Amino acid sequence: MKAAIFHGPHQPLSIEEIEIDDPYEREVLVRTVATGVCHSDLHFVEGLWPHRTPAVLGHEAAGIVEKVGSAVSYLKPGDHVISCPSVFCGRCKQCISGHPYRCDNRPAIRRAKGEKPRLSRGGAVIRQFSDLSTYAEKMLVHENALVKIREDMPLDRAALIGCGVTTGVGAALNTAKIEPGSTVAVFGAGGIGLSVIQGARIAGAGMIIAVDMFEHKLATARRFGATHTVDASSGDPVEAVRNLTDGGVDYAFEAIGLKKAAEQCFNALAPGGTATVIGMIPVGQKVEIDGPALLTERRIQGSLMGSNRFRIDMPRYIDFYLQGRLNLDDMISRRGRLEDVNEAFRAMKAGEVSRTVLMFE
Repeated sequence: MKAAIFHGPHQPLSIEEIEIDDPYEREVLVRTVATGVCHSDLHFVEGLWPHRTPAVLGHEAAGIVEKVGSAVSYLKPGDHVISCPSVFCGRCKQCISGHPYRCDNRPAIRRAKGEKPRLSRGGAVIRQFSDLSTYAEKMLVHENALVKIREDMPLDRAALIGCGVTTGVGAALNTAKIEPGSTVAVFGAGGIGLSVIQGARIAGAGMIIAVDMFEHKLATARRFGATHTVDASSGDPVEAVRNLTDGGVDYAFEAIGLKKAAEQCFNALAPGGTATVIGMIPVGQKVEIDGPALLTERRIQGSLMGSNRFRIDMPRYIDFYLQGRLNLDDMISRRGRLEDVNEAFRAMKAGEVSRTVLMFE
């Protein structure tokens, strides 16, 4: 099959032919229909986070089941599915306590050492990214990486739910638990930030402030539910947020992956407010906050994949979309083919797109 191969940081992905194995007992072979190009992948391409090579990146996709292993009962060939990086074992302490997105037994959903690799080329292993690898014509994954969805859901929109939408909407609804009528600031109006904005709108926030350095992204944020915007390129965004809210917001979200933005996120809070950091801040960087500010009961927390229980949350987000409450159509700025993956990274880094979706059919 054809896949986009990551050979190392600061190198373009190359389109190559590789082999994919048949599914083992609890594995599923999925024909990829659509995959979103997420900023998380770019962190690895730019060397900000490490990953062993060669590998197939990509972790936000939807497709159709082609074949299932002998022990799979949840899915069958022909089912429409979304893949999710929050692959869960179902039996560790995190899973059974209701936090499967924090599963600490990921080896249980992978092939054992010495077994044939899922992806290979000439007998040499090709590594999976997030136990998924969606920049390929097919995916071979554990059944606990997938959720079955209704067949009237367009798969290009469904792909966005696989990471970006679940991460952003979930951070608002599950991690922060935004209260109706509250004030919210979202630092970063890319795909994740727009999802946070939509989650805040669904939760009933009274004021939603989008913060970004690109005016066209702020205009997009207004279409998705932001009530106010702050251009961070023309002044201090913390001061601007404080002026808009008479002292700070109840909830702030960092949706970029920048140390500075995370610190601004915390500093924009009102006393008792909560800052939620979603972005992948580069390995080794520290977020610094003023110690005395903690005495006002301001809090800072992280969010992993929107604190999801994806087999519950993703069908719910699909219902939101079909009810007209969640806008996925306008999140797709461009569509392309697998061969356009490097251009998608360039456009993302330049701030030209909310999301590019690569189509396989």
